Amino acid sequence: MKKIILLMLIIFSFNGIAQEKSNKTFTLAVKGNCEQCKKRIENSADIKGVKLCIWDEEKQSVTITYRTDKVTPEEIEKAIAESGHDAGNSKAKTGNYEKLPACCKYRDNKCEDSKK
Repeated sequence: MKKIILLMLIIFSFNGIAQEKSNKTFTLAVKGNCEQCKKRIENSADIKGVKLCIWDEEKQSVTITYRTDKVTPEEIEKAIAESGHDAGNSKAKTGNYEKLPACCKYRDNKCEDSKK
């Protein structure tokens, strides 16, 4: 009985280690202007497999931690682009970009919201 318990503990500990290795972090260029953009970008990346997404306004990039067995960087990039923000090699469709509030029109390089 002791051998079975020991064997099960070893198997579970290796299983836990393998899961840790499936997490990766990468940085992706994402355009935006303000706090509204930050919320939209981070929320759009909240898809299955994404553990953490933080957008940095100054660097115009997101840092994303994700599970490699659940999602790919390309899928995350496309999800962000669907929200109206250019992300890496995925450009937001004009229609999605046009739906952004005036403050968030980053292609104009200005934020019309005085609160920015």
